Amino acid sequence: MSDNQTQTHQGDELSAEELAAIEEKYDESAATRQVGLKLSSILRAVALLFAAYHFITAGFGLPVDHWHMGIHLAGLFILTYALFPLLKTKNAMAMKVSLWRIGNVPVYDFVFMIFGVLSALYVGFAWHGVPWLGIEEQTFRMGNPNSYDMFFGVIIIVLVLDIARRTLGWVLPAIICVFIAYALFGPYFPGLLQHPGVKFKTFVSSMYFPQEGIYGVTLWVVSTIVFHFVLFGVVAQKTGLGKLFIDNATILAGQYVGGPAKVSVVSSAFFGTISGSSVANTVSTGALTIPNMKRLGYPGHFAGGVEAAASAGGQITPPIMGAAAFIMAEFLELPYTTIVIAAIFPAFLHYVGVFAVVHLMALKLDLEGISKDLLPKFKEVWRDGWANIIPLIGLLVVLFSGYTPFMSAFCGISLAVLVGMSRVREPITLIYAAAFIAFVLWKFFDDGFSPLMALILVSISIIGTFNPQERIEIPEMSEAMQTGVKYALAVGAASAAVGIVVGVINTTGIGFRIGFMVTQGAGTMAASLYEFITIGGLEIFTVESIQLFLSLVLVAVACILMGAGVPTTALYIMLVSVAQPALSQLGIPPIASHLFVLYYGVVAEITPPVCTSAYAAAAIANSNPFKTGMSAFTLGLGKIVAPMAFVYAPVLLIVSSSGFDLLEFSYASTSCVLGVIALSAAVVGYFLASMAKWERLLATAAGLIFIAPTWQADLLSLAIVAPVVIAQIIKRQHRTQFAVANG
Repeated sequence: MSDNQTQTHQGDELSAEELAAIEEKYDESAATRQVGLKLSSILRAVALLFAAYHFITAGFGLPVDHWHMGIHLAGLFILTYALFPLLKTKNAMAMKVSLWRIGNVPVYDFVFMIFGVLSALYVGFAWHGVPWLGIEEQTFRMGNPNSYDMFFGVIIIVLVLDIARRTLGWVLPAIICVFIAYALFGPYFPGLLQHPGVKFKTFVSSMYFPQEGIYGVTLWVVSTIVFHFVLFGVVAQKTGLGKLFIDNATILAGQYVGGPAKVSVVSSAFFGTISGSSVANTVSTGALTIPNMKRLGYPGHFAGGVEAAASAGGQITPPIMGAAAFIMAEFLELPYTTIVIAAIFPAFLHYVGVFAVVHLMALKLDLEGISKDLLPKFKEVWRDGWANIIPLIGLLVVLFSGYTPFMSAFCGISLAVLVGMSRVREPITLIYAAAFIAFVLWKFFDDGFSPLMALILVSISIIGTFNPQERIEIPEMSEAMQTGVKYALAVGAASAAVGIVVGVINTTGIGFRIGFMVTQGAGTMAASLYEFITIGGLEIFTVESIQLFLSLVLVAVACILMGAGVPTTALYIMLVSVAQPALSQLGIPPIASHLFVLYYGVVAEITPPVCTSAYAAAAIANSNPFKTGMSAFTLGLGKIVAPMAFVYAPVLLIVSSSGFDLLEFSYASTSCVLGVIALSAAVVGYFLASMAKWERLLATAAGLIFIAPTWQADLLSLAIVAPVVIAQIIKRQHRTQFAVANG
């Protein structure tokens, strides 16, 4: 956390302990039980070994998939069963002494832990067969599991669901249980959903063996990519990257109208892209920005809403996008850079919406910016903190040069440790820099790095040792590593559990069945609506366009409902398996349909009644949680309408398969920005002056129609919004004349 978070109470500001309590309350994966000192030391060692294993394998090579995923899953079982109780009651979280507890962990949790580790490692152990146990090679057992396979397969399915429940709550496991029931009891489902059913033996086999199910692409991506970026985000924040972001955001936006709110937007965009958690982002940046917004005059619920909306936006902000970009690249079999380029304009549109609402609200409330003498000084910020940007530069340079994501994460983490712990003025600490430089040179001589890449990495490593800031000691860095592992537990558990959903979909084809039902239902509703909105022979919208719109709305609502309380990465994997097939049946380009479901899944973070980011912000702002959630939702208009826009105009994604045309892109993007601004004005009730109800209604209608960038829709939008603009200009002139007349 940044230095701002260590302040004790000063007005509205909260202490580090209070902020940690807020994060634990609203982020299920952050709340853990107390354990005894001896067990705590053992778990600390396990967490550090877990981090070290992933760090070393990222740089020096991964073991075969079944062993790598098994080791990752084994670590998840050990740490989750030690830290997360069966039920999260106050009594279960507190320290207790009992004959049936070891270090405050019940004996039954140790039993679950042991069975979890054995079942996780069994796949690797039995892969090539174990003759003395009568176990054949895995190839011969596929679809025909033996008794050992069934025993460990059933155990791992149950325990994976359990660790997902312990870290994230009941929502995700409940959804997965519905999918399991669908697979096993297919003949009993009605209509199109009916299928022959999957035999229990076949189900366990497909869920357990690699390539699909628990050991499928979901767990592979998390264990080889996502974990590393979560770890990088925590370590880079510890070294001061988060504070550098906030200070620069304050310099950029602080002095303008509604300054603190704009600082929140900018800093959360910077910070959110390296953070895998919207709640962690909200707490980290909101500790400073929310009190500042309140002091300026923003209502508490609005201040919290700004921070929650901006923080959730970090999950869809390039280049890292909460690690979802890497999974999308894997699913679409596209280069990572293609995903990043496609996400640029939609993310921009989201922040245009947040900025517009913040700016118009500041004008409405007549709020000024932060006084220049209170702003951080640009020279001082960069004089002290310039080195903190080096890890991010190194990570991005390696990533965009075509190397693997885990190699870029290895370099990013290494540089973060180096920048935090190596100082040229303390020669003994140069061991960290020397170790990384030796690695780079080894890769260069082994043809792993190009001469230019080796030169860049060695150069920035040497530069990083001149960091003027105070050096981070080993215990502090160790704590950061442990925090990174703790953050990754929920994501890992969710990814393993979501693998079951993917396995069920591949086995039963339910994704396409649901897609067909959605499109058919939307088609029926579209045919009915067409009769009502066709005036004489004048066709305003075609049946196909109405069907597309209704299908998008239905899929968006489903994504928001399924996204409640599920981490971005796991949520995307689930949604792309369930909801995306409906969009593909409508002829929407693959990259557009994948980004569509990701965006609406992330919208769940700021959509009442389950909007954890907004509730965390409300706790900091001391405001009504539901009102804060509603503020966050309205502030996130850009994120809500952006997916609709790029479905109707794939050119907005720049790299869509439909091709890129600069003129078409310029027209479509301008139309979308105008739509978001119109909607923002309607939400706030202010543009050039206060807006009457009729003005807000017309602005809303115009804004929504603007989002479909066609010349017919835009002409209609302009006709609708014209009276509003004229009325606003007249009001503005009257107000100016009145102000002049009254001195």
